[in-house]
Amino acid sequence: MSHDVLSELRLHLADADATDALGAALAAARAHLPANAPALHVHLHGDLGAGKSTLARALLRALGVQGAIRSPTYTLVERYGLSDGGEAWHLDLYRIGDAGELEFLGLDGGEASLWLIEWPERGRGWLPAADLRIDLAVDGAGRSARLQAASPAARAWLDGVAAMGATAAFTGSA
Repeated sequence: MSHDVLSELRLHLADADATDALGAALAAARAHLPANAPALHVHLHGDLGAGKSTLARALLRALGVQGAIRSPTYTLVERYGLSDGGEAWHLDLYRIGDAGELEFLGLDGGEASLWLIEWPERGRGWLPAADLRIDLAVDGAGRSARLQAASPAARAWLDGVAAMGATAAFTGSA
């Protein structure tokens, strides 16, 4: 692989284990970012059943979240303490009718070091811009994943995933 910093990574996730492996690879690469790195905002895109919640759960578990990792479908936001002392916020905005409704969730973001946002297009104008955009889609029996970095921190994050050779866990990786 080239020494250029990645801005995009395309993967084929053959099964649920490959999705878990992607979450673990993202967690491991995040650990190598500078301790003073700004909060990272991950926007998860895809149709119902594309694997957004599955990937978010795998990433949270790999970041040290113990116990149940609940889907925020009804609560809209779930907060989790991470093993590095940071806090992750997992949002599912599928049920949001208007982006203005986010004002009432208290999303000032001061405590969060990682935001995982499903259906971010429903919060347009109220949410922080994506550092990392992940598009997931059903692809045969598996899923396709397209990870696009939009900030220097996210480019370093993707580069870390590639540098660890983590893409070998996926079929058809780029």
